Amino acid sequence: MKAAVLNAPKTPLSIEELTIDEPIAGEALVRVVAAGVCHSDLHFIEGTYPGRLPMVLGHEVAGVVEKVGPGVTHVKAGDRVIMGFVQPCGHCKYCDAGRPNLCQTRTTARAADRPILKRGDQAVSGMAGTAGFAQQSVMPATGLVQVPDGIGLDVAALVGCSVMTGYGAVVNTAKVEPGSTVAVIGAGGVGLNIIQAARLAGASRIIAVDMVEAKLGVAKQFGATDTVNAGDTDPVKKVQELTGGGADFTFEAIGLKVTAEQAYAMAGRGGTAVIVGMIPPMDQISISGMIWMQEKTLKGSYYGSARFHTDMPRIFDLYRQGKLNIEGLVTKRFPLEGINEAFDLLRSGAVSRSVLEIGAE
Repeated sequence: MKAAVLNAPKTPLSIEELTIDEPIAGEALVRVVAAGVCHSDLHFIEGTYPGRLPMVLGHEVAGVVEKVGPGVTHVKAGDRVIMGFVQPCGHCKYCDAGRPNLCQTRTTARAADRPILKRGDQAVSGMAGTAGFAQQSVMPATGLVQVPDGIGLDVAALVGCSVMTGYGAVVNTAKVEPGSTVAVIGAGGVGLNIIQAARLAGASRIIAVDMVEAKLGVAKQFGATDTVNAGDTDPVKKVQELTGGGADFTFEAIGLKVTAEQAYAMAGRGGTAVIVGMIPPMDQISISGMIWMQEKTLKGSYYGSARFHTDMPRIFDLYRQGKLNIEGLVTKRFPLEGINEAFDLLRSGAVSRSVLEIGAE
């Protein structure tokens, strides 16, 4: 099968022929139909996050189940599915507590000497258990969520990361309340979903912060009431001015130390700053020692604090009701062979989301 392989940091992905193993107990083989091009993938390409190379990236993915291994009962061949990038074990303390996104085990029965992907005799790793920039994927079936009839798999793929991450950060992690003020740093795919989820939550003021004017225009379409171009003005002072001292909830959706610190500074007394972006693991965030007096909260949000098998169906319902705009996130579409052009556009800030159309349903 064809796959886009990262062989070294800061190099283009190469389209190569790989072999893929059969699914074993607890796994499923999925024919990939669509995959979103996400900034999280770019972190691995740029080397800001470590990875075991060679590697197939791709974690915002949807497809059709072709085969299941022994013991898999909740999906079957022919099912249309989202390939979630967390595959919870179902029995650790976090899974038992209803927080499967924080699963500490993520175990599979697969032995280390039986890799899923190979290039000749060389093992090829897969990002996040999904390895979605390929024609097929074998993954633990616990990460699969069925897609309702009538919803395109291009839409479903985006629910697998950017929609779930942004929506969940608002609804699950922050628990934004009606009438509250919200500031969102980063108007890309995740940021736009934070914005539209804040609108659904009843926020009275939603401030989008970015340095690309075109992206701020798109943010308005998704529900931002105000926009701040951080290239033209001090975004912290501007948000404080617009909110009378600081927002009730702020969200960082870029993944940088400086924007995380800005998000915390933008939050008012008693406010909550939520870090959604993938900040490089060695970076340290500095915050004021006055946190005790201001009663601010700084929180991380991983995968929107999602309970996948209940949250994703709820997102599909909101989409079918016309309350969530998912098609509007897609700026460009490419075949798998266009993946490097898609990442070039992502680097430029010219797109909200690109989708790779890899296979037919």
